[in-house]
Amino acid sequence: MHDAFRHHSRVDLPDRVASLLKTDAVRTEPRGGAITGDRWRVELADGREVFAKTRVGAPDGFFAVEADGLGWLADAAGGPPVPEVLAHDDEVLLLPWMREEEAAADAPERLGRELAALHSAGAASFGAERDGWIGAAGLDNRLAPDWPEFYADRRLDPYVRTLRERGELGAGEAAVFSRLTDRLEELAGPPEPPARLHGDLSSGNVLWSGGRGWLVDPAAHGGHRETDLAMLALFGARRAAGLDRLLAAYDEVAPLTRGWRERVRLHQLHPLLVHAVLFPGGSYLSTALRYAAAYAGDRLP
Repeated sequence: MHDAFRHHSRVDLPDRVASLLKTDAVRTEPRGGAITGDRWRVELADGREVFAKTRVGAPDGFFAVEADGLGWLADAAGGPPVPEVLAHDDEVLLLPWMREEEAAADAPERLGRELAALHSAGAASFGAERDGWIGAAGLDNRLAPDWPEFYADRRLDPYVRTLRERGELGAGEAAVFSRLTDRLEELAGPPEPPARLHGDLSSGNVLWSGGRGWLVDPAAHGGHRETDLAMLALFGARRAAGLDRLLAAYDEVAPLTRGWRERVRLHQLHPLLVHAVLFPGGSYLSTALRYAAAYAGDRLP
C-alpha cells in the first residue's frame, strides 16, 4: 500500500504522519483528488482516523494559510464548527476524519444562525494579513479601506487581467468589467463593517456531520458578509443546503440590508472569474460577463 501511495502522490504520507503526529499510520486510503491536491483517510496506530490533504510542491505557505484560516473561523463565538487542525507542513494538512451524514431536519436554520454569528465576529479590515488561495488560484488579500475598493482591486481586476492576458477576454469584454468597477460604490449597498468570512463557501465546502454543517477549505479574510451568502447560492447549494431556510434564519439574527437580493450576482462575479481562470472553456466566463454587463448598464439583473 505504501509503495503504491508513494508512486501516486510522491508524498510519503506515512512518514509525514508519523513525524507530525508521533504515531504510525497503519493504513492509508485514497479518497480522490482535486485541483489543490489529493485527499486521504488515514488510520493511526493509536486508533484514530485522520483526513489528510497532500499537495506535492505546494506554494509556500499553502497549508499554513488554510490552517490559520480554520483557526480564525473557530475563534468566532457561536459560529459554525470547523475541524481542528491536528498538524501541517509544507505539503500535508492533517484534520480529524469526519463521516458525512444526512443533514438534520433543522440543520439549514442552525447553519444560518451560526453564519450570522461568524460574520458578526468581524475582521480588522477588508482583506487579511497575508495573501492566500481560493482553490488553486492565488488570492490577493492586501488590506483595503472599504469593500468597493477591495472587491474591484483584489477580487475582480486580477482575474480579468489574467483572462485578458491569456486571450480569453477581448478588450471590449474587459471594458465591461471596468465599467462595472467604476459603479461599485453605488452598487455595493449601504456600507458595512468587514465581516469574518469563510471566503469560498460553496456547497462542497460545507460538510454535514453530526447533524451540523461544518465549514472546510476556507479562503478566510475580512470581507462583505453577502459574499459568503451569494457563494452558497452558486453551484447547486440551494438544493443541497435548504438555502431559503438558511437565509431566513440568518436574517432573523443579523438582518440583511436593503437590496441584498439584487446584489447576489454581483458577489458571485468573483467565484465565477476564479473558475474561469482555473477551468478554461466552460460557461463560467460567459456567465460572469453577462452578470457584469447587466450591473455595468442601466438595469440590474
